[in-house]
Amino acid sequence: MHGMRDQARTHHRVAELARRQHGVISAWQLAELGYSKARISREAVAGRLHRIHWGVYAVGHVALSREACCLVAVLSCGSGALLSHRSAAWLWGITDRWTPVVDVTAAVPRHTRNEICVHSARTLTADDRASSEGIPVTAPPRTLLDFAAVDPSYLPAALDRAARRGLLDLIAVDAMLKRSHGLRGVARLRVALDAYRDPAFTRSGLERRFLQLVREAGLKRPSTNVFVEGYELDAYWEEELFAVELDTYDYHGGPVAFEKDRRRQEDLKLAGIEMTRITGTRLKREPRVVTERLRKLLAQRRRVRVLSPMP
Repeated sequence: MHGMRDQARTHHRVAELARRQHGVISAWQLAELGYSKARISREAVAGRLHRIHWGVYAVGHVALSREACCLVAVLSCGSGALLSHRSAAWLWGITDRWTPVVDVTAAVPRHTRNEICVHSARTLTADDRASSEGIPVTAPPRTLLDFAAVDPSYLPAALDRAARRGLLDLIAVDAMLKRSHGLRGVARLRVALDAYRDPAFTRSGLERRFLQLVREAGLKRPSTNVFVEGYELDAYWEEELFAVELDTYDYHGGPVAFEKDRRRQEDLKLAGIEMTRITGTRLKREPRVVTERLRKLLAQRRRVRVLSPMP
């Protein structure tokens, strides 16, 4: 009776661990739960364990999710292995392109198999290691470097998704690049990151460049650095009740400034004033797009003012 209860408890612990691990479990985890090699074999014959890779089993089923496929590949490559490259980028949501061959960076050299592409972990540091969805994975900065090495044509899109997901930490990426000198992908990633760095504009230089573009586009010159509704506005078209805020990361950085900026935009909107933000990066990289969108926004405001004049 006691043996049956102990067996039931062990089954429960196995099931619970597998539930947390996308339905899979490794042989060494089974051993820690009291399973001998003979018992693992019996469970496999009984159909309660299904071997997926050497030393890794699915519990009670063989219908693996993509996350389970990732974890199976990592577990099969031994202690210290990490999901990496394209597969890590997919797990972080940096790309939506799934590849059936799972990339793993392993601490101990292993042969690449049909379903797993194994990479060397010689250059990994503690800062390169992370976990997501319960899966050991390269941290986002290292993932971007590895992705740049193997999938450069999709790197701009991957950086854009990383930025939108809050995973593009330029300080962390720069630190990673500094210690990764000589690795594949470093030069590609440095070049691609230029689009996410503020150009060397001073505040006055940014304002001069903006006014130059306004003039070249044939748009009406706005008032600059004027106070409206208690706020100083970088550029303001009074007739259209429309303002432009010229942004640089260093000028508007920090949580206090972030909250203050959002409150200002809300107060201006309540006063009937629409505002848009234009960064130094956009002025440098897409000046024609900036001025064309500005033209459309001003025209839109004029139509609104005609239809709904303010008292």
